[in-house]
Amino acid sequence: MNAAGTTTAALQFAPKFAALGHEVRLAIVRLLLSANPHGLVVGEIQEDLEIPPSTLSHHLDALQREGLVAVTREGKYLRYRADAGGLRELLAFLYAECCTRSQLVPLNPAAWPRVKQSVS
Repeated sequence: MNAAGTTTAALQFAPKFAALGHEVRLAIVRLLLSANPHGLVVGEIQEDLEIPPSTLSHHLDALQREGLVAVTREGKYLRYRADAGGLRELLAFLYAECCTRSQLVPLNPAAWPRVKQSVS
């Protein structure tokens, strides 16, 4: 990809990274990924993360606007799910632009180092 294409792609994905750069939004995405494929209704997210309704609504709107979460109405409830397509695009951009060109990450996923999970 040429420099102009790289810049265009970076501009396209910058707002998505910015959305994930907020601690609460990242926690929401992580929670929704753990609830995949069914997702969670707003009350479940609020209860799990202990976020006031107006604050949660603001963060969910930002994530939906960037294509990182999807919402469906189920009667009077809104169910949120991690948007696999949007997250896949973001990861593909990061991998292609930041890892493969510099060969920082091996092309074979089996050779990737394992990330240690912190135990709370």
